[in-house]
Amino acid sequence: MSKKNCKQFEEDNDSTEVLEDGNHSIIMGLISQLRKGTDLSRVTLPTFVLEPRSLLEKITDFMSHPELVVKASKTTDPVQRFVEVCRFFLSGWHVKPKGVKKPYNPVLGEFFRCEYQLQDGSKAMYIAEQVSHHPPVSAYYYSLPEHGIFITGEAHPKAKFLGNSAATIMKGYTRITFSELKNEIYEITNPNVYARGILFGKMVMEMGDQSTIRCPSTDLICELDFKTKGFFSGQYHSVIGKIKRQSTGEVLHEISGVWTQELFIKGKSSSKQSFFNVSKHKCIPKLVEPLDNQEWNESRKLWSKVTAGLASKDMDTATNEKTFIENRQREETAVRQKEGLQWHSRFFILNQKDEYEFTGIKG
Repeated sequence: MSKKNCKQFEEDNDSTEVLEDGNHSIIMGLISQLRKGTDLSRVTLPTFVLEPRSLLEKITDFMSHPELVVKASKTTDPVQRFVEVCRFFLSGWHVKPKGVKKPYNPVLGEFFRCEYQLQDGSKAMYIAEQVSHHPPVSAYYYSLPEHGIFITGEAHPKAKFLGNSAATIMKGYTRITFSELKNEIYEITNPNVYARGILFGKMVMEMGDQSTIRCPSTDLICELDFKTKGFFSGQYHSVIGKIKRQSTGEVLHEISGVWTQELFIKGKSSSKQSFFNVSKHKCIPKLVEPLDNQEWNESRKLWSKVTAGLASKDMDTATNEKTFIENRQREETAVRQKEGLQWHSRFFILNQKDEYEFTGIKG
């Protein structure tokens, strides 16, 4: 993602969308075949609702401000260090497309890789792979080795039809490890994603429900509540939270604000102050190999013809290319099943804890 694109995402805080009549008719036709509670993972969505990048790349939004996690790793006071980790976690949500868009569903074996060059001269690397298709599981690994920072995680999205909205339940986890602090670990769960107004009214994308950040070794927890806007009241994209000592429930800090604009924090004996202001922080751009240097199953190359179709508003070409990719995956799955072959991920292995562990970059 270029600096220009990062700036565009930062300045665009409008996540509502009004569908054209033709597109609305397609959505209505699709929905008429569904029942409330239907699992949408096997439903083919129309191309015009797609965000032109894979979920494997979208996960990098949360690494858009790596200087914040570096600052956290260098903070000596455990409580303030925890506060800094919370700041880092909350800093990536503002990076989003305009309107209501869904990233490409990664195909089995697809991977995305990139690097980051930080202002202090250090480098970060990120790699993600689709390690399971049914159920969908994306495993990812991010490292800043010069600072002893390692981030691992899995995304297990499950989409459901809820009537006038669709929900993506974000199962999985993110784990931050500071190796220079005796492998201090932060366990993070994500909020869920809702697309509202798909039957009537304006379509809007929202984050909702609870999210937690927990550090067992320091007895600290942050409980966040991402608020969805009510029908008659409330505000879009608001979040509230409390940082507590987990064993006693003592509240040390309170967090509030709008995650697309500005967040605030208030300590026990201090006044409310700015915690993260979107307009004052620039994304660190990803450094991605040109398409000609990518393998066929790297995300940007794999979906390049779909992306080109979306960019030129040629929905027929985008749809045909998307269908080709999905049909090829079905055919490959059928061949493996017929021959009794088991698929193995390339960069991750399932460990004894039933978690995907990064094994390194291999040819």
